[in-house]
Amino acid sequence: MERLRLLMLQLKEYESKKMFTGIIEQVGKVVAITKNGSNKTFTVEADFTNELKVDQSVAHNGVCLTVESIDGRLYTVTAIDETLVKTALNNWNEGSLVNLERCMKMNGRLDGHIVQGHVDGVGSCINLEIKDGSWEYTFKTETRLDLIVEKGSICINGVSLTAFDVKDTTFKVAIIPYTFEHTNFNQLAVGDTINLEFDIIGKYVERLFKK
Repeated sequence: MERLRLLMLQLKEYESKKMFTGIIEQVGKVVAITKNGSNKTFTVEADFTNELKVDQSVAHNGVCLTVESIDGRLYTVTAIDETLVKTALNNWNEGSLVNLERCMKMNGRLDGHIVQGHVDGVGSCINLEIKDGSWEYTFKTETRLDLIVEKGSICINGVSLTAFDVKDTTFKVAIIPYTFEHTNFNQLAVGDTINLEFDIIGKYVERLFKK
């Protein structure tokens, strides 16, 4: 009970921080990339740009980045070297389609799961099977797969999904037609690198039990 109490206290800390749900609002397009030292600035085109504000947080393929400037339908964000190294953002090119989600409102429904926009690591797509009405992807990762549990939540490129057939280094997800149509999963191919964020509750539970 004491461990559970500590867990709830730590989770409460995130009520005042930026969080996402893993429910993608729309797909944007990278229209320009500028290298600034070891950093990269991305110019993104999106339908909801007119609703954004400078200094607002937006998840891009699951990576939380801060809006720096706005110009019509375009806005810019910058990824520092550490983010580029630990995520798949270095693979972006002009024309890349990106899953976008603005930070959640605390008075709204949490339709996905708690997502921070802090990528834990990357994985790769090793198989795609087209089913009758869905798409089944198999991913491989060496990053903390012990935090993925059967039928548990996983965030892939910012999309809240349910993992199944979890093995030592691989797991699967099934994509329904709506998600396939409204995210960049319809662009994902075997061999592509993806961003992974594991369930925050699982990470807290693991830490508490290690103590």
